[in-house]
Amino acid sequence: MKPNTIHHLNSALIIISCIVAFYVPFELFLFSYGVLGPLHYLTEIGWLHKKNYFTKGKYDFLFLGVACTLLVYWNFFPPRKSNLPVDIILFSLLSCIAFVFIKDWLYRFAVIVMALISVAFLNDLTEYYTWVGIFLPTIIHVFIFTWAFMLYGTLKEKSLVGLIPIAVLIICSILLVTMPAEGLLYQVSEYSRIAYGMFAELNFRLINFFNLDQLSEVSEVFTTKSGFIIMRFIAFAYTYHYLNWFSKTSVIKWHQVPRPMLIGTLLTWLLAVGIYAYDYNKGLQVLFFLSFLHVFLEFPLNIVSFTGIGKEIGGMVKGKV
Repeated sequence: MKPNTIHHLNSALIIISCIVAFYVPFELFLFSYGVLGPLHYLTEIGWLHKKNYFTKGKYDFLFLGVACTLLVYWNFFPPRKSNLPVDIILFSLLSCIAFVFIKDWLYRFAVIVMALISVAFLNDLTEYYTWVGIFLPTIIHVFIFTWAFMLYGTLKEKSLVGLIPIAVLIICSILLVTMPAEGLLYQVSEYSRIAYGMFAELNFRLINFFNLDQLSEVSEVFTTKSGFIIMRFIAFAYTYHYLNWFSKTSVIKWHQVPRPMLIGTLLTWLLAVGIYAYDYNKGLQVLFFLSFLHVFLEFPLNIVSFTGIGKEIGGMVKGKV
């Protein structure tokens, strides 16, 4: 598939995701997360492995895997009054600076120590838990990092057409959070309330943090206009995050793996979808590690994307000067 065709396809996928999210956000999110999500995790991890996770060291991914394992353990057996699970997320992200750019272990150790100091310093900030523990592995991962990945690819291509889906993504996001919900509110089904319960705090904190409303109970995200509006954006961000990945199959070539691995991936995906269909909350528990593992293993790529954007823009500015 030609690059321009992919860009136009992505623009269409963004618009379709926006329209569906506008009317049935809770249902769209549950479908995307339970059906598209597991296939995205599995295929991206396989692709990242082929790319050595965009790090200098051969076994750097083990560090991120262990960090994710500790996070999952402490999620189910949380330490009392501790930000430790959140600290693990930020420490892992900052440590990836060393993994991406430095091969010498002495310098790596220095950067990792600085990462620890940074985490200890930032730990005392008022919104630390909200930004790192709630926003980073969710909305920042699926929206900001996806946007950066798209922009970096477009700048590398030096494609004006590639700027179209990036602009469409921003425009649709603005429309979803600014257009009134009058006449669009609907009764959220009991199934959706129960299935979405694990994510409700994300909505609650987004609404209160950005002053869309002042909710006092998490359950209000299912009954208020602000809850409906922010859900439109969340459903849109997650759905397009997955669709963006699959739309670039011909470019990324995540499907070009040994046949047994591809078959194993598809069978595991079907099993995951089956678990979600049987009991959505059970699916969230069973797939919790996999969902977070792909977030952790993608940290080096996120750093590569942002630094790549800086280099491309810097090169363009320097070229004009």
